Amino acid sequence: MSSRSGADLALLLLGSYRNLVDEVTRELAARGYPDSRPSHEYAMRAIRAGADNASELGRRLAITKQAAAKTIAVLLDRGYVTAEAHPDDARRKHVQITEHGLALMRAGEAIFDEVRARWADRLGVEELERLEAQLAQFVGDSPIRLDAPGWAAQEL
Repeated sequence: MSSRSGADLALLLLGSYRNLVDEVTRELAARGYPDSRPSHEYAMRAIRAGADNASELGRRLAITKQAAAKTIAVLLDRGYVTAEAHPDDARRKHVQITEHGLALMRAGEAIFDEVRARWADRLGVEELERLEAQLAQFVGDSPIRLDAPGWAAQEL
């Protein structure tokens, strides 16, 4: 029987995730995206999937409409998205990812692949594939939703 607790497992998973994301964030900064944050990636993925206004982005990210509007404002300021009057309601803003935002997303995806390759070098390809398969068992058959916590995604 393991001497580790369930809380230890949660911290190991969280720490591994944090290390992975921090490494990608540092590399994005070195490649010309010093203002990129993980929350921007989650928001842009949700926008790309159809969350084209603050209300919908808030629902997808399980945050308030006000927090979603602040996220959009940051993304606008950094040139990752545009916001124009919504075609159906001029009071709403229709948000779209810019080429700069898409370039950030592509760079992030490439860096995640590079980090994964380093993990494979460290653990061994078979061991990393086994770890991924084991983690996939806990995710289940549902597609992984990055735009909302698991409990919120089930309610959408």
